Amino acid sequence: MIDPELRIGVVGATGAVGRVTLQYLVDRGYSKIRTFASWRSAGGQLGDFEVEEATALALGAGDLDVCFFSIGTQWSRELVPIAAQAGAVCVDKSSAFRLMDDIPLVVPEVNGERALEHSGIIANPNCCTIPLTMVLAPLHDAAGLRSVRVSTYQSVSGAGSDAINDLRAEDADDHLLRMDWEFDGVEFDEEAKLRDEARKILELPELPISATCVRVPVVVGHAESVWIETEAPLSPADAARILAEAPGLRLEKIPSHGHAIGIDDVIVGRVRADQTAENGLALYLICDNLRKGAALNAIQITELLVGASLPSYFGQRAS
Repeated sequence: MIDPELRIGVVGATGAVGRVTLQYLVDRGYSKIRTFASWRSAGGQLGDFEVEEATALALGAGDLDVCFFSIGTQWSRELVPIAAQAGAVCVDKSSAFRLMDDIPLVVPEVNGERALEHSGIIANPNCCTIPLTMVLAPLHDAAGLRSVRVSTYQSVSGAGSDAINDLRAEDADDHLLRMDWEFDGVEFDEEAKLRDEARKILELPELPISATCVRVPVVVGHAESVWIETEAPLSPADAARILAEAPGLRLEKIPSHGHAIGIDDVIVGRVRADQTAENGLALYLICDNLRKGAALNAIQITELLVGASLPSYFGQRAS
């Protein structure tokens, strides 16, 4: 459900996720859209939209109902609270607010009801956490989760537009393949995010999750190999049936990376027994990280609020 009267701000509109967000909004029939970016892009055009500078003054004016933020953690910490205090519902893609107890971290197909508990800010999960929890949730409902191991193969678009431009301009040499996450001597912060966010979304704070994340020389699309141990026995055939019926998932026997690019569904397949664990299952998933892994999930959160018929969530709108 959409509300074409919503006054929407897209902050970080010139970036990889921001551009996809803007295109989704236009395609869905929203028209009262303003685009924001850094001072370097201010005054430029994105299609029919003039880019404004993302400043505290502009975002705190109280004339926006919804703001989508794709600007990085540091800037989100500064600007999101200002926009929220001015009355906008802010859906933030950075890691700034995801693990805060009073901020909902939402995947609509998994825990959409949590979005209704917001106080102005809703966190959009990591681009690998979203598809992972969409697969884990229905399997947990069916048989319980005992443990999860996951390896991710993440495209360079997850690192932003500059990384995309680098890959397109140069050969895939070592510097393009370096891991661009923070490393604490044991794990990348990306691996910690995946574990901690999945636990919060699934509301399983003690679930053992082991993650290994790597970048691959691909422009768009994240893939994940997943090994699951369930509490109760669950055959691969039953698991495949459950996944095929789950919202937002598309079951393919042997998923191909290219099949996920440009589509909204998360593709899951290669569902088979893992002989190394009791009640073990192994599977493989692919997701367009700019779409369901980022922009689409954020828009679906907002449309969930609109569909809940709770206009007070957009109470700053002029009558």
